[in-house]
Amino acid sequence: MAFPPLKNDLILRAARGEETERAPVWVMRQAGRYLPEFQAVRAHHSFFEICRTPALAKELTLQPIRRYSGLIDAAIIFSDILVVPQALGMEVQMNPGPHFPDPLNVPADVERLSKDVDVDKALGYVYEAITQTRHALNGEVPLIGFCGAPWTLFSYMIEGGGTKTFQKCKTWLFKYPEESKALLTRIADVCVDFLVGQIKAGAQLVQVFDSWAGELSPHHFQEFSLPSLQRISSGVRAKLAAAGIPAIPMTLFAKGANSELPALAQGAGYDVLGIDWCIDPTDARAAVGNRVALQGNMDPNVLYGGHEAIEREVKRMAERFKNGKGTKAWIANLGHGITPGVNPDDLRWFFECVHKYSASGSPV
Repeated sequence: MAFPPLKNDLILRAARGEETERAPVWVMRQAGRYLPEFQAVRAHHSFFEICRTPALAKELTLQPIRRYSGLIDAAIIFSDILVVPQALGMEVQMNPGPHFPDPLNVPADVERLSKDVDVDKALGYVYEAITQTRHALNGEVPLIGFCGAPWTLFSYMIEGGGTKTFQKCKTWLFKYPEESKALLTRIADVCVDFLVGQIKAGAQLVQVFDSWAGELSPHHFQEFSLPSLQRISSGVRAKLAAAGIPAIPMTLFAKGANSELPALAQGAGYDVLGIDWCIDPTDARAAVGNRVALQGNMDPNVLYGGHEAIEREVKRMAERFKNGKGTKAWIANLGHGITPGVNPDDLRWFFECVHKYSASGSPV
């Protein structure tokens, strides 16, 4: 499949651990509700209708690239982590947050899931959206594909939606540990096929979102989440190699699992680790050494603080990531997704400040 030549490979170079003239920058949920043009499309279509309609998913993916052209260094396909539970046969509604009308209550309920998932058939609409978007980007920036991590998807499938206590899914871990591991493995295998399909369709990087990683103790993260994360990274690389497809950078964002950074850098199998704002970048770099690139990590709520606060915090972030050296193996981002109330002009200022303070020749 031939695509237009790439004009900006900054994020690919940073993901490979190279020194860059400045930090590449994008933000999680950049195709989102803070944009009036997003709201205009969303007014006429349901959330999952947009996900399943390649032309609409392409349009929402391109919106921040158009608005911030020259300032933003990657697009991320408009989709949702919960398309994987849908591929497994579960119903997911979005009103406005995710809701599973029929969650998994006990291990016997796993029998309701599809046995042999044809991921390419079930999620082919994501691949088509990726291919259309790659062509529409015309090489301006690389395109990121993604999936949710098994532990995070497992949590949603059992809790039936978002949760503050994680009571149901943790009951499974402690009461039914072997059944939990078996389900996590099943989810991981679907994620492998899904990411490989996205790469074949044109994704130039992929990211695994473990949004609830920080809800597990270090011991239980290593017992339940880490093996499935390793299964994804090794599985994707093996399938690409078998198909003669070059490997692409893989990012893991295990939000809140900052104590696990040394283990993740050592053995999880990813090129980039995303970090949240609850760890100092200098400490994160010390924890991972030179084994991986880092992505992050400004608190998204700084974007509500006005231009002075945004500039101050970006400057401080850049100082901590650069640590008196050049800009190397760092992808600038927020420490989690951008939230709906942000003024798009304040995000523009964030991008401009990243360009200024992350530049290799800048005074910080």
